[in-house]
Amino acid sequence: MSGDLKWNKIMGAGLATALVIIGVQQVTNELYHVEPPEKMGYFVDVPEEAAEGAAPAALPIDWGTVLPVADLAAGEAAFARCQACHTITAGGANGIGPALYGVVGRGVGAHPGFAFSEAMVAHRGEVPVWDLDALDAFITAPQREVAGTKMSFAGLRDEQTRINLIAYLRAQGSAGFPIPAPDPARQPGAAAPVEGAAPAEGAAEAGATTGAPTDGAAAQPTAEATPPAAG
Repeated sequence: MSGDLKWNKIMGAGLATALVIIGVQQVTNELYHVEPPEKMGYFVDVPEEAAEGAAPAALPIDWGTVLPVADLAAGEAAFARCQACHTITAGGANGIGPALYGVVGRGVGAHPGFAFSEAMVAHRGEVPVWDLDALDAFITAPQREVAGTKMSFAGLRDEQTRINLIAYLRAQGSAGFPIPAPDPARQPGAAAPVEGAAPAEGAAEAGATTGAPTDGAAAQPTAEATPPAAG
C-alpha cells in the first residue's frame, strides 16, 4: 500500500511540474507579446548599378606616360620572384619557364628550345606578339588570360608593380621596343572603353606600338613563365 502511495506522489509531482512549466510559458507570452511591424526595417534606396555590383571598366594603361618614369629597381625586385622559373640574361637558358631576355616584343609561344603548352601556342593566334598590353594582361592573371597555360603563378594584381616589372623586362634586351606616345584616351578622366566599340581616333596607332609579349611573357614563379613571360 505504501509503495502505491509513493508512486502516486512521484507521478503527482511530475504532473504538477509540467503544469507549472506550461503555465509559465503562457504567462510569459502574454506579458512579452510583440506585434510585428507593418514594414520591416528601414528602406534604403540603392542605385540599380550598385545593387548588381557592376563596376566600370578600367582604362588600359597609358604606357607612354608611365614607362618613362617607372622604377626599374622596383621592377628588378619584382622579378626576383620569377627567377625560380626564368632567366633574364643574354643567352640565358630556358628553365621551368622560357628565358625572358628580350621578351618584350617577342613572338608568343615560340621561344627556341622551350616546349610551350598547347594553350599558349593557340593563344598566339589571338596575340601574336608580347606587347605591353599583352604582357600586362598575362602577368595580371595568367590562367585567366591563357586558360591551360603551364604557368601556375597566380598573377600580380598591383598595377604599379606590373608597370615597374614590365619596364625592367623591356630594359633587359628589349630596349629597341618603342615606348608609345602618351595617349589621352588612356589617361584618367577619359571615358572607359565600351566593349565592341571601335577604338578612338589615334588609339589604334598607340595600341600598335605597344607590341605584344613574346615567347615567354611576364608572370612569376610558374611552370612556363614567371612574372615576365608566358608559356
